[in-house]
Amino acid sequence: MTVGFVHSAVGAHNVPESVRALSSLPGIDYADQFTLPTEVAATPEQWARAMFGDVPNAGEVLIWCVLLGFRLSRTRSPATVAGWRIGGGGEDWIRLEAASWFLTGNLLVRTAGEQVSLATFLHYRRRAGARVWPPLSAVHRLLVPGVLRDAEARIRAPR
Repeated sequence: MTVGFVHSAVGAHNVPESVRALSSLPGIDYADQFTLPTEVAATPEQWARAMFGDVPNAGEVLIWCVLLGFRLSRTRSPATVAGWRIGGGGEDWIRLEAASWFLTGNLLVRTAGEQVSLATFLHYRRRAGARVWPPLSAVHRLLVPGVLRDAEARIRAPR
């Protein structure tokens, strides 16, 4: 196992069908998956909360609410993670869902073996989605490896 190295797959055709099948979107216009090998054992929801917290922070509000227009909850709830609604889950996965007037998104956190993955799926509801997301996706792909590594450190930290 290579510790700390995050593997990535970008494009719906590069994300495994078994992962894409967990999306709730009517069509997938953008997909990526980042996978971190780890010996840390936690539930998918624990990983999701370690990645994003219970409520969106200022940076997440800027990106998710202002730039992408996602309507997120601003209060703590067992039904949300960082304002995203928990839309589904299983023993080894949890799906977070959010929507705006031009875009619908899923964040899928999955644990399997000695690894954790974060997959992002987007469906463009309007042409604006196809214009807004591509430049932001480059920043997204730079940030996600750090999100996974930071989550691992949070889970490892003594409480």
